[in-house]
Amino acid sequence: MREIYKLLILAGIFLAAYFVPWAHPVVRQSGLEAFMMLREYAREHVLTCLIPAFFIAGAIATFVSQAAVLKYFGAQAKKIVSYSVASVSGTILAVCSCTVLPLFAGIYSRGAGIGPATAFLYSGPAINVLAIVLTARILGWQLGLARALGAVIFAVVTGLLMALIFRKDDAARAAGEIYLPDEDENGRALWQEALYMLVMVLILVFAAFARPASGSTGLWPAIFAAKWYITSGLLVVLGLMLRFWFTTGELKNWVDSTWWFMKQIFPLLWGGVLVAGFLLGRPGHPALIPESWVQSLVGGNSLWANLFASVSGALMYFATLTEVPILQGLLGAGMGRGPALALLLAGPALSLPNMLVIGGIMGWKKTAVFSGIIVVLSTIAGLVFGALIG
Repeated sequence: MREIYKLLILAGIFLAAYFVPWAHPVVRQSGLEAFMMLREYAREHVLTCLIPAFFIAGAIATFVSQAAVLKYFGAQAKKIVSYSVASVSGTILAVCSCTVLPLFAGIYSRGAGIGPATAFLYSGPAINVLAIVLTARILGWQLGLARALGAVIFAVVTGLLMALIFRKDDAARAAGEIYLPDEDENGRALWQEALYMLVMVLILVFAAFARPASGSTGLWPAIFAAKWYITSGLLVVLGLMLRFWFTTGELKNWVDSTWWFMKQIFPLLWGGVLVAGFLLGRPGHPALIPESWVQSLVGGNSLWANLFASVSGALMYFATLTEVPILQGLLGAGMGRGPALALLLAGPALSLPNMLVIGGIMGWKKTAVFSGIIVVLSTIAGLVFGALIG
């Protein structure tokens, strides 16, 4: 099957080279915009933003046990515990809307309540730590913060609504426990692993610290001036932690996990950047799709614009992180920030392939209600966010 995919990719490249009218000025400009956007990402976001975030994701995947997260979804777990864990699990699992499906199927079939299970199903891809960081970095801290808060709130609200609507069906299901392996003991105290994670997060924060607006005074310019000194000091601290707290085997697993994330995500991200640049261009630089088209569909902050963005996001499949460059192009072409948030909240957690699989797991009625809740919540969140930021 993998060889067939390679053949299809090569065939697609050949057909594009053969049939696309590259001599046309608009197409030529669009091609230039695709690579200009790729250069922008490479220069401004890879070394100081994505690379640290990949190492954090690799550390989470290596040192945070998934069993420690999933075991709290059992029938005997307290609601406040199960919903709290489910709503933030995306920061630990860092998966896409399709990768989360086997995990969801496992916990649901083993007796997890419909509420915590669907809260987990939403939060797994929606609160991807890499996507939140990249959103804040490229689309602005307001959208990044709104996406993070909205995703956590949505996970809890969606789970509670599903549990309320299907409480009779849930009670009729077998209320068995979820059997998962125990956490491995590694000899480190919890505070050591927490401090290790905190140091890496601080490295990401200071390395990616943006230049303040021209003429600004106060704390932010001072932090920006000292960012590399602070980052260097944190790197030294991290090196000492790695030297004295972790074994060689653990460090190798960390690097392997980080590399797995990078090789899975980077090709998709670069492809998404090129496609977004070709179709939509960079802000202020038009490409193949006229800005008037975007403005007529998702411009402003109307109910229609937010609903259209939510439904479109729910049906489309976004590979991990590719929604960010696509939205960068849409925002530059005139998309409202409210509809942008609506798409960010509905898109990564849902897709048409995702819905088809969920339907086979928990039934089409539950799937339709689950998808409808997310679309409605995303539309409302977009309207509120668009009104608040003007």
